[in-house]
Amino acid sequence: MGRVAFYTLGCKLNYAETSHLRQQFEKAGYAVVPFGEPADIVIINTCTVTESADAECRKLIRRAVRLAPGAFVAVTGCYAQLHPEEIARLDGVCAVFGNQEKGQLVELIEQLRGLKGGPHVMVSPFHTPCFHPARSADDDSRTRAFLKIQDGCSYRCSFCTIPKARGPSRSMPFEQLPQHIRELAAAGYREVVLTGINLGDYRAPTGERLLDVLRLLEQLQPPFRIRLSSIEPNLLTPEIIDLVARSELFCPHFHIPLQSGSPDILRRMRRRYTVEHYRRLIFSIKERIPHCAIGVDVLTGFPGETEEHFAQTYHLLEELPVSYLHVFTYSEREGTPAATMPNPVPYRVRKARTHRLRSLSEQKRYCFYQSELGSVRKVLPELHDPTTGCWEGWTENYIRVRFAAPASLPRKPFLIRLHQLEEGVVLGLPVEGPFHHIPLPVLGQECELQPSLLSPLLS
Repeated sequence: MGRVAFYTLGCKLNYAETSHLRQQFEKAGYAVVPFGEPADIVIINTCTVTESADAECRKLIRRAVRLAPGAFVAVTGCYAQLHPEEIARLDGVCAVFGNQEKGQLVELIEQLRGLKGGPHVMVSPFHTPCFHPARSADDDSRTRAFLKIQDGCSYRCSFCTIPKARGPSRSMPFEQLPQHIRELAAAGYREVVLTGINLGDYRAPTGERLLDVLRLLEQLQPPFRIRLSSIEPNLLTPEIIDLVARSELFCPHFHIPLQSGSPDILRRMRRRYTVEHYRRLIFSIKERIPHCAIGVDVLTGFPGETEEHFAQTYHLLEELPVSYLHVFTYSEREGTPAATMPNPVPYRVRKARTHRLRSLSEQKRYCFYQSELGSVRKVLPELHDPTTGCWEGWTENYIRVRFAAPASLPRKPFLIRLHQLEEGVVLGLPVEGPFHHIPLPVLGQECELQPSLLSPLLS
């Protein structure tokens, strides 16, 4: 049938959907090859969360055309959904598909490859959106999978284009969940991340909510741990927190968007919570689960954000017992209410504030890692460096750990004592298995702390 290559930008949901596409093309007889190698078809799954994301997408499209001359270059995803004509004007693009068409790319591309002319643009509005299942398939390591159980967003935050790019909130039918869990267990995965554009807004056609999903998973007791992706603070209920606190199945790790610590900015962003609600939520989680990792999304440079507004955000994050920050610089998105708001913040000021919060994030992560030294955590090994004899992996509470162990180590969680912090990674001592006797000095000497090849689990 031919060779097909993929490139994905953006969130983990995009990666799960690309993985699903890869499986569909393989079932149709195509050979999947790495991006950059000779291919008959190149598919780019795009993101549009910021202006810089759009620019990165255009850069990758041009690169794909250059690396695979004569290939059928198809572009899909959120950038394609919102700006299809802009993409179609790029030299070498053969087709542009919206998010609604993403699930039928094999059939659509096979039809279009035989036609003359182009580029072909097929982007449907979300009049009658349906849920398309997707999950990642890490065939090399069988370590972690991402299971999409929700898509779209019905919120109307004033700065965000995602509702237009992804459509309204919709969810996987509740009765389909057990089969997906059984298949992931049979494939040998050791961690599954539940993903969605607005995961906390899961609502099955039969009425079940996210808490019902978690209770079902508790009943099924799959042979892997489960991590939750980002949940809006107004949707992270005490019942969900309590379930995670008392369960061995769910990772003690929440990612909770804040966006701003200024009450005035939050109102203008049209967020659905208050600063005080967010503060109480964070402290309640840490009181219930002291070792829990908490990540935060925050946006700098929203229109009208003064130094006082930014100081409110900075001091709130400084005060809260959070573990790390994902910091984004605001960019005007066409068609959003925020794009026409008065008093835009100069770009250099936005970037300076972003830099300050990223520095704070490094401090927060360091303090969190430091607080966990001496504890014993379950580390799922993911990456082995044959030149140093070291493995890297993540604890259940999202701490990056490096430890010495044989290359033949099974891909399952091992008990590791968190011993020493060096250059952003914790050095650990195994406390079980045939390799538990390996001393830390060997670890420190042999593992030269090269930059990790692991990427963060959540966007």
